[in-house]
Amino acid sequence: MNTYLPANIEHQPMRNAAACAVNDVTVYGFDDEPALGAHLVTQRRGYAHHGIYVGGGKVVHYAGYAGSAHRGPVAEITLEQFSAGHPISVEPHPLPTFFGAEAVRRARSRLGEDHYRLLTNNCEHFCAWCLFGESRSEQVHACLTHPCAGLRALLYLITAFAARGAKCKGGQLAARAA
Repeated sequence: MNTYLPANIEHQPMRNAAACAVNDVTVYGFDDEPALGAHLVTQRRGYAHHGIYVGGGKVVHYAGYAGSAHRGPVAEITLEQFSAGHPISVEPHPLPTFFGAEAVRRARSRLGEDHYRLLTNNCEHFCAWCLFGESRSEQVHACLTHPCAGLRALLYLITAFAARGAKCKGGQLAARAA
């Protein structure tokens, strides 16, 4: 797996060495950017977030709960927004059914879709559909077949949502006080 960091984001060491053994920037493709249609992954606390590189420094992803406690649609965003300050890795797929411009076309065909479901239609399901034509998620499969891993991921998500909720409430209270 190759690691890519957008140029204007400072390098931060990987927190999970098993996720990617490379800590330095590894150039993937040409012009210091991922290949068109590349499956991008960024590790978050308790889960990995997935998207498809569409060129020009943009990623199409299922926003889901990646940016807030509210579910988001399939959207096209910058690499910096996608990374949220975390390293981005390229998930290798030796024989995808769809690749390059066709994977990009498939990703963009779902822009605006707002049917996110954590267990059946998440960002990883979206990327698998773009590349293979079938919806699947290894993270969900791992959580369902290994209950301890699933419980740990659930606890991370609950903690993250609680922290985001406290930040939002604190910001709203500060705005009201001003």
